[in-house]
Amino acid sequence: MLGTGYEAIELPMGQDAEGEVVATLVRRRRDVPSRRAVLYLHGFVDYFFQKHLADFYLDLGFDFYALDLRKYGRSLRPHQTPNYVESLSDYFPEIDEAVRIVRDVDGHDALLLNGHSTGGLIAALWADHARGKGLVDGVVLNSPFLDIAEPLVMRKLGAGLARALRPRFPKAKLPASVSERYPRSLHRDHEGEWDFDLGWKPIAGFPVRAAWLAAVRRGQLRLHRGLDVDVPVLVMASARSVRPTRKVLDVTGADAVLDVEHMARWAPRIGRHVTLVRIEGGLHDLVLSAEPARSQVFAELTRWTNGYLPA
Repeated sequence: MLGTGYEAIELPMGQDAEGEVVATLVRRRRDVPSRRAVLYLHGFVDYFFQKHLADFYLDLGFDFYALDLRKYGRSLRPHQTPNYVESLSDYFPEIDEAVRIVRDVDGHDALLLNGHSTGGLIAALWADHARGKGLVDGVVLNSPFLDIAEPLVMRKLGAGLARALRPRFPKAKLPASVSERYPRSLHRDHEGEWDFDLGWKPIAGFPVRAAWLAAVRRGQLRLHRGLDVDVPVLVMASARSVRPTRKVLDVTGADAVLDVEHMARWAPRIGRHVTLVRIEGGLHDLVLSAEPARSQVFAELTRWTNGYLPA
């Protein structure tokens, strides 16, 4: 799917209420062996397709790995509800297994964890869960989903509705979604420059379900109370957000999914050593931003990595 040099490893994850569960580890290694690796976690309505991100890390001296989490992308099966879990900790076993492969099987000494959006929230929670074990040496969060992008009253109402529905109607669809303006601004068949599978990352998205949103909110509130990630953390966000409406059609050059001020507010709660970088002109997925913002993202990531990750 991605071309020469890429491998996909299926990771059996047992069964849940919907049946068999798998995750998929995508791997691309450098021609010259490296002892450093990066593991990438995607966001909601997403999967790994950003080959230029892998190329960047390869040039920086890392072997590249990415997880398509259970019920996403390469791991989605016909009997499953897309992108659905009832706890963010459900993802920990596949991250554990991916890290085992990266370190014990493939023999890497240093590991960087790179998460985007919901994958950024999951990465922070997993790194806190794994603290003290020496499994990860740094964490990079690209526009992490640290809070719900609504006013306070709406956040409380939405989270309350999700909690109320979760026990009896966990898969109830909530009146919440990401505007189609953002994915349209990305895909090359619409207004963007990127190619991705519209079955796995559809323009209309997937439904937001009650138990999933309740799980996300529990994870966010856990982070708000304070994590204790024991390695350096880089949080990157756009300089501004934009809320797509009928009158606001232009979503280029800003985060059209989340509130970047939430990221700036909650980033210090992740650990004791957190760097925050704001990118002028950045999109929600910063590495998909147009130039010159994209080059700034990679320049900042290079500088931080060279400063804080083992050589």
